[in-house]
Amino acid sequence: MANNGNASPVRRLVIRVSRHSLSFSTTEGSEVVYVPYPLKSGISIAANMREALQSVPLLGQSYGRVLVMVDSPVLMIPADQFAEDTIAAYYQQAFTHCEQQVMAYTILSDLNSVAVFSVAKDLRVVLQDAFGEVRFVAALAPLWRHLNQRSYTGPHNKLYAYFHEKKLDVFSFAQNRFKFCNSFDFNSTDDAIYYILAAWKQLGMTAEHDELYLTGDMSGHDSLKDALEQFIKRVFVINPIGEFNRVSVAQIPGIPYDLVTLYVKGL
Repeated sequence: MANNGNASPVRRLVIRVSRHSLSFSTTEGSEVVYVPYPLKSGISIAANMREALQSVPLLGQSYGRVLVMVDSPVLMIPADQFAEDTIAAYYQQAFTHCEQQVMAYTILSDLNSVAVFSVAKDLRVVLQDAFGEVRFVAALAPLWRHLNQRSYTGPHNKLYAYFHEKKLDVFSFAQNRFKFCNSFDFNSTDDAIYYILAAWKQLGMTAEHDELYLTGDMSGHDSLKDALEQFIKRVFVINPIGEFNRVSVAQIPGIPYDLVTLYVKGL
C-alpha cells in the first residue's frame, strides 16, 4: 500500500539520568511534557528506575523510540584515534571504580571527537527489559554541538561553564574541535571560580578581550558573575529562555539546559 504522506511521526521517550537526578520527557503535539522523578536515597538508580516504571504514568504509554541521556564521567577521544575495542581499557584507566559499568559512546562528527561514557549495568538491563531497544547518548552532546556553533559568533575566544546537578562542566572550542573539556564536582562558589580561572589560564585566554559564558543552574551562587568580573572583563550569562526566543520548553521549571537544547536543536 502506498504511503499517503500523513503517517504520524514516531513518538519518542527521553530519559535523562545522572547520579543525582532522573527525568522523563516526551512531546504531546507541539509541547514538551517533562516529568522529574524524585530519587530515593539508599537505593541504586536502577532500583529507582524500576519503581518509576510502576508509578509514572508517562512510562506506561507506547513509544517507537527511547533515548537515554546519560550524565556520567566522559572520556573525550579524537575521532581519528578512536577504536571501539579499546574504549573500555582507556576509560578504566581514566576513571576508577567502574567495574559495574558498561561503556557507551556518542560520535560527535561535527567536533571530530567521540565522547565515551559509562552506564550502570543493572540500569541498562532494567531499561532494555522495559523498552526493548534503547539508545544511549552522552547527556551534554546537544549542548556541546550548539555552543560550538555559537562560538563562531564574534571574533573573541570563548570559554563555557555549565552548572548542573552539583557539577561544573567547562569547555572551549576552536576549528570544530575541543580545545578544553573537563568536569568538576564542586561545593562552593569559590570552588567554581578556581576551576574556571584554572581553565582560563591553561588556555592562555586574555582577561580584556576573550569571553566567559556561564549557564545552567547557578542557584546559590549569586555572587559568581561579580566575583569572576574581578579577573575577566567579558563575562556573560546564557539564559535558555532568551537564547531560544522564549520557546515553551525553555520555560519549564527545573529542566536542564542540555535537555532544552535537545528539543530545540536536536541531537
